[in-house]
Amino acid sequence: MMFGHKEELWQLILSNVSPRQWAKGAAVALLTFGSLGTVSALWNNPLFMRMTPASGWEIGLLAALSMLFGLYVAIRHPACADRTAGVGGVIGFLGIACPVCNKILLLLFGGELLLTYFEPARIYVAAAGTAILAAAVVLEWRRGLSLPGAADRMARPLSREPI
Repeated sequence: MMFGHKEELWQLILSNVSPRQWAKGAAVALLTFGSLGTVSALWNNPLFMRMTPASGWEIGLLAALSMLFGLYVAIRHPACADRTAGVGGVIGFLGIACPVCNKILLLLFGGELLLTYFEPARIYVAAAGTAILAAAVVLEWRRGLSLPGAADRMARPLSREPI
């Protein structure tokens, strides 16, 4: 599928998603950013304390992860599977979270192993989770274009009139 102009592509993307879906996606993105950032103690809060210092990448990856979750929720079609998005989210969260604070990882692998091997690779784990979630967004968007009625929206000429 080829599009002549980026403008037409964005108009097609925007026409497939209702304002209510965009609002729902924005709410999910904000909620994801606030809750995951608080739980992983990326900022000081009275609920959770981080045992290892956060580098500068965690906030950026959390923002990307949150925006991708919001976008996924906005374009999601109920008949499609959510497994890829869930895997990307979990891997991304494990990458931004404090490895020593995560009780499950601590019980499974021990503190020394986590600090020696997982801590240096943690940012790459977060980036991989974000990439998996981005792939889920692209796949979901493509599925949405292949649903009945999407071909009609693509075939008709796009209006240049303001909405």
